[in-house]
Amino acid sequence: MPFTVALTGGIASGKSAVAHRFEALGVAVYDADHAARVVVEPGSDGLASIVAAFGDEVLNAQGGLDRPAMRQRIFVDPAARRTLEAIVHPRIRQWMLEHAQADSGPYVILAIPLLTENIGHYRWVDRILVVDAPEETQILRLVIRDGIAEDLAARILASQASRAGRLALADDVIENSGPEAALDEQVATLHRRYLDLAAGKR
Repeated sequence: MPFTVALTGGIASGKSAVAHRFEALGVAVYDADHAARVVVEPGSDGLASIVAAFGDEVLNAQGGLDRPAMRQRIFVDPAARRTLEAIVHPRIRQWMLEHAQADSGPYVILAIPLLTENIGHYRWVDRILVVDAPEETQILRLVIRDGIAEDLAARILASQASRAGRLALADDVIENSGPEAALDEQVATLHRRYLDLAAGKR
C-alpha cells in the first residue's frame, strides 16, 4: 500500500484546485464524490440495494439512480437518508481502499469532503491534509460559484463539520484565502515532503 494522504476541507475551500495541482505533478487522486457515482452505476450491487430499500421509483428512464428524486426524498426524511448512507458509504470506503492499495505510485491522495464526519472509518490513512479558508471567503465563493443567496451559502456552511474540527485533525494545512496561484508553491512543498515520507514508509 503506498503512502496515503487524505485531502479534505469545507465547501468552496479549494479542495478541487489543490487536487488538480497534485494530479499535475503525477500523483493519483481518488475522489469520494466520484466513488459515490461509481458504486451506484446501473448493474451495480449498490444500485440493486437502493432499489430493494426504496423501490423502482428511485430509478430514472435509463435505469440509473434518479439523483434529484433521491435527494428530495432524503431531504425530507432523515430515516431514508440514514438508510441510503448505510448502503452507499461502506461501498465508497471500500472503493477508496481498493484503489489506494492497487496504486503503484509513491503516494496517493484520497479526496474526501466528509472526512471529519467519518474519520473513524479512515484511520488507515497515513496523513491528513486540510485545505483551509476563512468562512467569509467560503461564503463569497459559494455565492459566486453557485449563484445562491448569501444566507443560503451560510446555512450550507453551517451544516458541515466545523472549521475547528477539521483543523484539529490536520497533519498539514494549505491556506487558501488568496488567489488560486498561491496554491502552487504550497502544493509543491507538500509534494516534496510526501515523497520523502513515502520513501521512509517503503
